Amino acid sequence: MAHLLSTSYTLKLSPSRNSSFVHLNQGLTKFSSFLTLKSSNFPSKRLVQPGQFPERSCIVCATTLSLNHEAKARPGAGSNEVHNDASKPKRVMVIGGDGYCGWATALHLSNKNYKVAIVDNLVRRLFDHQLGIDSLTPIASIHSRVRRWKSLTGKTIELYIGDICDFEFLAETFKSFEPDAVVHFGEQRSAPYSMIDRSRAVFTQQNNVIGTLNVLFAIKEFSKECHLVKLGTMGEYGTPNIDIEEGYITITHNGRTDTLPYPKQASSFYHLSKVHDSHNIAFTCKAWGIRATDLNQGVVYGLRTDETEMHEELHNRFDYDGIFGTALNRFCVQAAVGHPLTVYGKGGQTRGYLDIRDTVQCVELAIANPAQPGEFRVFNQFTEQFSVRELAALVTRAGEKLGLKVETASVPNPRVEAEEHYYNAKHTKLVELGLNPHLLSDSLLDSLLNFAIEYKDRVDKKQIMPNVSWRKIGVKPRTIVA
Repeated sequence: MAHLLSTSYTLKLSPSRNSSFVHLNQGLTKFSSFLTLKSSNFPSKRLVQPGQFPERSCIVCATTLSLNHEAKARPGAGSNEVHNDASKPKRVMVIGGDGYCGWATALHLSNKNYKVAIVDNLVRRLFDHQLGIDSLTPIASIHSRVRRWKSLTGKTIELYIGDICDFEFLAETFKSFEPDAVVHFGEQRSAPYSMIDRSRAVFTQQNNVIGTLNVLFAIKEFSKECHLVKLGTMGEYGTPNIDIEEGYITITHNGRTDTLPYPKQASSFYHLSKVHDSHNIAFTCKAWGIRATDLNQGVVYGLRTDETEMHEELHNRFDYDGIFGTALNRFCVQAAVGHPLTVYGKGGQTRGYLDIRDTVQCVELAIANPAQPGEFRVFNQFTEQFSVRELAALVTRAGEKLGLKVETASVPNPRVEAEEHYYNAKHTKLVELGLNPHLLSDSLLDSLLNFAIEYKDRVDKKQIMPNVSWRKIGVKPRTIVA
């Protein structure tokens, strides 16, 4: 029987070459003498007090492994054997499983009877403290979330707390869980965050690129048949004046024809990190035979999935601030509190959008239909295209039906981007695999607005306006002042 993290923790201290599993209730003296700690650098620590970096810190991995886990180790543990027993559920590691998309995905896969492990360093929660922002929804601790899921469903989600930029931690995690698939959400995912100052730009690229590179090496060394499902972004493509294909484009030049990766035009240090990821994954598929699916995701909106609605402790985060909040979610909160909708510049910026229920559906489809060894697939993961102006108009109409007085204001665009442009991106491959999309409807907008109204007392209006400029990015680390 698995031990729930609330009462009888099972801790795995990594990276230690001779790591062991013990219970905290065995006593601190026994605990300290039983295990040997090996410290390692932890990037999120360095963000707390820039310029005063602690040299070493300890990374702890917590998991809900059973007492007799080692005795019941599956054949081939620690090897590259493929587990082809169709009666056994696939083992899926969700890196970044405490985040907005990751948490919803981890619950969805667990509910679909996959064996799920969450790997997370919880740094996203630290960002809120650093920047003085918070989710519209109260968020339970990851331990409470996992415990509540177990009590409601009887399903165990294993939990590994640590940093994938520490390869020894990641290696121990791979050897312990033995994933059949890895869903990689574990990256700093905000373009504005990456443009605050030099330290955040460096952190974003270091965290994202090195973390993904470590995942690739872990697959190569410990789980060669594992399928990598990597969350990329439609922002890699930019806004070209031609149709955006799904990952590749066939061109004829000087009489010769070839199919090449679609050109990338990233628009922030965050988006650039995603481009670097794609190149590294494509190379390792070719060189090492790794199987990978790159999901170039559009802008995600919404909050509820079937699983997150089961209990308040399972609720997902809902960002509305100018750094982590996405356009539609932000507009709904602004309408709920009577703040003008903040349209950047001309408002013609067009992007692909999708409901978070479709995010989890797309990931499941990719896992159920894995890439072949050596194959680097690219799927454009969105369901509809909207301009910022169009989104504002939709929210305005939906708000008026609820008796809200919704106004729109054009604010100076903090980004460097085309504010009116051609945009036509292909997105057929996931539909061909069976995606049944939830399109943006009046009922969904009504639901989002009512949800924002319910929690409007938690809104900090000082966090609504954008305060990060692409052109005025700082050199010295700074705190966003309320």
